[in-house]
Amino acid sequence: MAPVAPASSVKEVLPPPLTATSPPPSLFDGTTRLYVSYQCPFAQRTWIARNYKGLHEKIKLVAIDLGDRPAWYKEKVYPENMVPSLEHKNEVKGESLDLVEYIDTHFEGPPLLPDDQAKQTSAEELLAYCDSFAKSLNSFLRSKGNDISDTIVALDKFEEYLSKFEDGPFLLGCDFSLVDIAYVPFVERLQLFLKSRPKLTSWIEELNKIEAYTATIWDPQDSLTQIKKKFGIA
Repeated sequence: MAPVAPASSVKEVLPPPLTATSPPPSLFDGTTRLYVSYQCPFAQRTWIARNYKGLHEKIKLVAIDLGDRPAWYKEKVYPENMVPSLEHKNEVKGESLDLVEYIDTHFEGPPLLPDDQAKQTSAEELLAYCDSFAKSLNSFLRSKGNDISDTIVALDKFEEYLSKFEDGPFLLGCDFSLVDIAYVPFVERLQLFLKSRPKLTSWIEELNKIEAYTATIWDPQDSLTQIKKKFGIA
């Protein structure tokens, strides 16, 4: 099933995922390529950043089927054999948050960090906390809803972060930023299971107005099915 299409008069035609039988593209020919899986939350971060900066023409999406990935991807592109990765200037780089920052600093388009020093400091703190936040949400699923203590603490802390700057609904206030990009793939996948908070609800509502994000949303029903299968939820 394909990702939900963005609400726009001009819709990007997404390439089909490449499988074990798919030939590689013309590697290292000067084309900048972002290798993703449409279902991967880490890859979704980089996809959102690429979209938000308006780099649809400058960074070509290459989708990889993680269940049937081509051997050439590991052998010729990214030895770690994971997504996302970015092929740029005859080099390949990985790690989702590093790539979001790389895309922000090496390509034109709206900046993904504000100039305000207090907000930059908060961004560093939020990025450092992101992995712990995601693990806390996943602990809820691993326990099949029986142990929600870590999840409640994480959501309460996230609500506090959303309350820090009163000039807007995003994690750094009025500006959508790489911090929102870091968190939203994980909240998106688990929000159906979680009791929301007022600030969190407003945050999701505002994010759903940003086409750069909505163009990357995986079909909710398919996502729910995948999550239930992964964590053995009936």
